[in-house]
Amino acid sequence: MNVNRGSTTFLKVIIFLAGIAVLALCIWLPEIAVRDARVHPVTAYFLIPFLVCAYGFCIAFSVALYQAYKLLTYIEKNNAFSELSLKSLKVIKKCTFAVIFLIVLGIVSLMVLAKVTGDDAAGPISLSLIGILVTSTVAAFVSVLQKPIKNFLEKNETKM
Repeated sequence: MNVNRGSTTFLKVIIFLAGIAVLALCIWLPEIAVRDARVHPVTAYFLIPFLVCAYGFCIAFSVALYQAYKLLTYIEKNNAFSELSLKSLKVIKKCTFAVIFLIVLGIVSLMVLAKVTGDDAAGPISLSLIGILVTSTVAAFVSVLQKPIKNFLEKNETKM
């Protein structure tokens, strides 16, 4: 049990540090956006879709981190195969789809911005596609974790 508790504590610390990084991003994001608007006043109106996508991403990511933290708490308390852990996994899966949607929305706005300014947006778009790949992998992993929990809960339900 010590190894399990140590590894879950380590993962909780990593989740907490990721949450602090997201919070720092949310605090400095408006300052960065205003500075960019001053440097490029012609494309300043594209900051609104960017900020909407960025803050939506931060909110969805923070909710997923909180649910992952709760899931680790359930695992520590030997409640890994419970309705609560299944509910946390469902919320994490919904957050991954929200993040994918927001990244796609960001790609579309970046493509429009590239058409307006004549710049090449291949680099940021390729990084965004990698983000979609990573998020899709997380969604698939959560889906794989949900199946045994559902089966376990259904099996226990039929026994009663």
